[in-house]
Amino acid sequence: MRMRKKKHGAERIAACAEILIENPTSLKDDPQAPFSDKEKLLCLEIGCGKGNFAVGTAAAEHNINLISMEKVPDVCCIALEKAMACKETRPDNLRFIIGDAANLEEWFPPRSLDRIYLNFSDPWPKAGHAKRRLTHRIFLERYKNLLKVGGELIFKTDNAGLFDFSLEEFEAFGLEMVWMTRDLHNSERAATNVMTEYEKNFSEKGFSICSAIVRFN
Repeated sequence: MRMRKKKHGAERIAACAEILIENPTSLKDDPQAPFSDKEKLLCLEIGCGKGNFAVGTAAAEHNINLISMEKVPDVCCIALEKAMACKETRPDNLRFIIGDAANLEEWFPPRSLDRIYLNFSDPWPKAGHAKRRLTHRIFLERYKNLLKVGGELIFKTDNAGLFDFSLEEFEAFGLEMVWMTRDLHNSERAATNVMTEYEKNFSEKGFSICSAIVRFN
């Protein structure tokens, strides 16, 4: 995601320190350490953007602890400030990481996550860039190592090409297809779907949203 550099971005991020995991490697010993209730499901969102999904999901699902990560600091700055302004979620079940998904196994211990969210990941449309897609089997192997047995990956995209590629990767990797649609907003899950900023914008323009839930057994 490209955007104009935020004025006083570092200071604004520092002001949100109470919900930012500044040293993600500290999670290796106890990934639930940032949360007061360690008995909740531990979920990870990869690529939180401006934070609509993170804040909305944390508010709606009180049985989860959610860590949302974003590699672009100026983007994560917006998400952090949005979460700080939401008193319903700020204290307990939402934290952020500024970092890259390539480092996940350096941060989280094996079999520590219950659920991973991938929302509108970069499609990397060129064939030579397939290994950069977050649903490529290289990343699926990482998710398998981090998810508990029976853990789920929840995936949303507006890119039909990426969705087709992802379905092929899921099948080749031997994942269980729990649920799938090519029109999320007209499906039975529409009522409980928390939209990202990007999703809201594209759906208002008439684009269909594809979604799949797969299980790692």
